[in-house]
Amino acid sequence: MKHRISVGALVLRNGRLLLARHRKPDVYDFWAPPGGGVEGPEEQTDAVIREAFEETRIRVAPKRLAYIDELIDDSGRMVKFWYLCDYVSGEIDVGRNPAEEAITEAGWFGRGEFPKGHVFPEVLHDRFWEDLAAGAEAPVKLPLQISIF
Repeated sequence: MKHRISVGALVLRNGRLLLARHRKPDVYDFWAPPGGGVEGPEEQTDAVIREAFEETRIRVAPKRLAYIDELIDDSGRMVKFWYLCDYVSGEIDVGRNPAEEAITEAGWFGRGEFPKGHVFPEVLHDRFWEDLAAGAEAPVKLPLQISIF
């Protein structure tokens, strides 16, 4: 079974979370925070910074590991490390993201203001906001899930 290490940037700005829409007609359509695979000897936090910038042109500063997510599908198993990040600078621009990303739009969304459609990971709908309010410092291991995308 093939394994992949991936990261995600939970970027907050004025209490709102950065989400990008990944859309390929008749293949997939979902929203998720910026993220992707760790490359070669790259540190995870460096990958978080790179992925957020590549996908949205937003510069971020990772603060701490928030969640460890495991996904499995026909292509293998992925372990995704979600980092809570501070917004540093930039305005959203998805026009220069890598073509294979198929990111069509992005925006800042507050709790209860998520766009229509699937928003990944599920933890963002409620627990993320509760963990933020509680000041949770330790990373949370999320249950193994079957990936739907």
